[in-house]
Amino acid sequence: MNDPGAIRAWITYDWANSAYATTILAAVLPAYFAAEVVGDGGVDLFGRNWTGQDLWALAVGVGPLIMFLLTPVLGAIADFSASKKRFLTVFATWGAVFASLLFFSTTGDVLLSLVLFLLAHLGFVGGNVFYDAYLPDLTTDNTIDMVSSRGFAWGYLGGGLHLLLSLALIQLSDGLIPIDTALATRIAIGSAGIWWLAFSILSFRRLPRVGTSQPLPGDIAPTWWTYARFGFGRTLATMRKVARNRPLLVFIVAFMLFNDGVQTTIALAAVYATETLDLGITIVVGGVLVVQFVAFFGAMGFGRLAARIGARRALLASIAVWAAVTLAAFFLPIGQAAPFLALAVVIGFVLGGTQALSRSLYGSMIPEEQSAELYGFYSVFSKFSSIWGPFVFAFVRQATGSARLAILSIALFFIAGGLLFRSVDVEQARQNRAGLRTPAPDTSAAPHRIG
Repeated sequence: MNDPGAIRAWITYDWANSAYATTILAAVLPAYFAAEVVGDGGVDLFGRNWTGQDLWALAVGVGPLIMFLLTPVLGAIADFSASKKRFLTVFATWGAVFASLLFFSTTGDVLLSLVLFLLAHLGFVGGNVFYDAYLPDLTTDNTIDMVSSRGFAWGYLGGGLHLLLSLALIQLSDGLIPIDTALATRIAIGSAGIWWLAFSILSFRRLPRVGTSQPLPGDIAPTWWTYARFGFGRTLATMRKVARNRPLLVFIVAFMLFNDGVQTTIALAAVYATETLDLGITIVVGGVLVVQFVAFFGAMGFGRLAARIGARRALLASIAVWAAVTLAAFFLPIGQAAPFLALAVVIGFVLGGTQALSRSLYGSMIPEEQSAELYGFYSVFSKFSSIWGPFVFAFVRQATGSARLAILSIALFFIAGGLLFRSVDVEQARQNRAGLRTPAPDTSAAPHRIG
């Protein structure tokens, strides 16, 4: 544990996949999808007309819903077979390839764009389960907060650098660079997948294989089907234990609420700025760039703040700021870049702290030998919570015709999550870690060979 080389390799993956998070998930693709793929007239689906903003809100909610039941089981299998690295490699490669194929989405390719995005997003979500699960294996309780913060910080820097290069390409097109802006935008989107894959390979070369394979009871072949059966058994057993571990359960519910607010705000900021605030793609991408580079310092700063006042109090402070951000977004004026960019500075400062401290706090509450399984739960609740905010936004937007009221509704997630998180007893949760350890299921009566 605390091996510098292994930690650097782990951080490199955050640098790698953050190009997807910034260019595809947060900035360039949302704005391109709303303005170019869908267009001002919207698209007719299911008997009604949908704007790019509404469709994007639904798209970012559907992907996590698909992964909701799958990731805890995969995590349990990875723990039992010591396959975290293999699962991480498969999901990262899958996501990066489909992210690269988004280059081929052009005007009117609404369904193609949504399908490719969904497939890429599944790889992104699945890879993060096993990436996060490495954290307890590489750190100890006294280093986990800072290492988690460093991972997010360098991820923001890597994602921001790719986005900066993308913005330069888009800005210089139709001029110094002899290609049209639409093609430059598509190159920026597709190159995010290539960046993700290239730096992932560097990470995987140095990332150690962690954990120890647990022998299967009886004379049972270690097939995928066998591991799946054990995965389901361990997942169900762990769900029951988590339900009885009140401090951890309260944290998970609180996290689901305030993280829903964070993910919704980040995922919909670009389309909100494009359609509601009438800002150009250059300003929108610039705002995301501000978030990325400020988030580097925010993540590192909150890591140090957590060392001084405790991770719990530091995280509470960040949640309170998020609630204020959604209120400020309601009042942003149309067509004015300065207020939008000022709010991006605030978002960048708290984004890194919220995500890094949530991950490390959770990691300090779980046994490391079941980290993939339990980070599967974490990812499930993280992504499951990400479903409701976009759906609420889309519903309020459709019902009222006002995206401003829709963004204001997201403040409720921060308020409810923050109030619930105040009651979490972190030290008691850490003391309860042993109760989460799940022994292998008894398979003495199982057949000698499966599959």
